[in-house]
Amino acid sequence: MNRINEIFERKRSILSIYYTAGFPQLKDTLRIAVSLERSGADMLEIGIPFSDPVADGPTIQQSSAKALQNGMTLALLFEQLAELRKDVRIPVLLMGYVNPILQYGIENFCDKCAELGIDGTIIPDLPVREFEDSYRDYFRSKGLANVFLISPNTSKERIEAVEEISDAFIYMVSSASVTGAKAELQEGQQEYYQRIQAMNLSNPKLIGFGISNRKTFEKACSHAEGAIIGSAFINQLNEDPSEDGIREFIHSIKGQ
Repeated sequence: MNRINEIFERKRSILSIYYTAGFPQLKDTLRIAVSLERSGADMLEIGIPFSDPVADGPTIQQSSAKALQNGMTLALLFEQLAELRKDVRIPVLLMGYVNPILQYGIENFCDKCAELGIDGTIIPDLPVREFEDSYRDYFRSKGLANVFLISPNTSKERIEAVEEISDAFIYMVSSASVTGAKAELQEGQQEYYQRIQAMNLSNPKLIGFGISNRKTFEKACSHAEGAIIGSAFINQLNEDPSEDGIREFIHSIKGQ
């Protein structure tokens, strides 16, 4: 049982925070991770910047572009995370598109993740069957979970395939749109959440895309084991990336 499974065993209303490696400054990656844990985040998703992040809205696209401009690469990210487990004990996932990972080498990538204490990955453009046929065994040999996304447009058959292959949690995209902070639930989301609940999936679920404040976080937690915040936190880093700013942001979501 890795850290991801363990936290779902003991907690509800899990708050996972996404941020882009190398943003706002190149050397901020590890500092932000430490600040997030100290501030009460339950899980971290560190984004691997990419030049064509098609699933991301403008906020995360801009953070990715800035990180690349700063000089961030996957190899440098691994260097920055060498000290990760000295100060960070909560689950950490790397989230990114498949192209940079393939260029680095899938086995090399998994080896490095295992060495550094990374618990899992989220690779939105990696097909379920390709992962199952070509990569799952190696990921599991390294203790790495791989998380798949579902959305309101995902077919019942694909949801069942994701349910079968998942070994950590299912990432429920809240709407059929790109990432971005939203203040309210969008039309049709209630029906989608109820439909997924009715399937009685055995894997825990986190809801992401559009979670931006305490209201949307609590609403998501009423339909899943927790929620993921990305764009709203990137906005926070744009405004105030200090540890105090990060702490205030997390407390505004969790109410602590």
